[in-house]
Amino acid sequence: MTVTLRPATAGDLMAVGMLHQRSRVAAYSSFLPPESLTAPSGEEMGRYWTERWSWERDSHRMMLAERDGTLAGFSYVGPDDEGDPATGLLYALHLEPAEQGRGVGRALMVDALDAMRSQGWRQAALWVLRGNAHARRFYERGGWAATGVEREEWIGTTRTAQLRYAREV
Repeated sequence: MTVTLRPATAGDLMAVGMLHQRSRVAAYSSFLPPESLTAPSGEEMGRYWTERWSWERDSHRMMLAERDGTLAGFSYVGPDDEGDPATGLLYALHLEPAEQGRGVGRALMVDALDAMRSQGWRQAALWVLRGNAHARRFYERGGWAATGVEREEWIGTTRTAQLRYAREV
């Protein structure tokens, strides 16, 4: 039952998309309506990651967590989307639903912070859905704090409030 981390390759991205969709449904179904979570499909998410990674692979980093050779989660970090050159952004941290509470998320977060530090970023930031109390508690236990900055984004057919969290790296 060993968890290992490794950088993603282009051949991993369809599996990442499928996991991302399963993770979203499991994490958001308690506060978003089901119709908001039916699209995009796992295959569409895989195509999204394939396209995004093709443009960002030189400036962003996707790390995969595998348990005994099976994809268990992933993280995605890169420059801050607000343009602050001293800040790195944790764009994504998603787990296979059965991996919740098994240390995979923590391993990915520690690795993401190390990656940001190695890039010379002094601050780390992320966006989390206001309604995702489980994720907010996870980040807060990891030393992240809400900054008071909010934005709204669409998830499917539902407009959702997101909170910006930050911490030093």
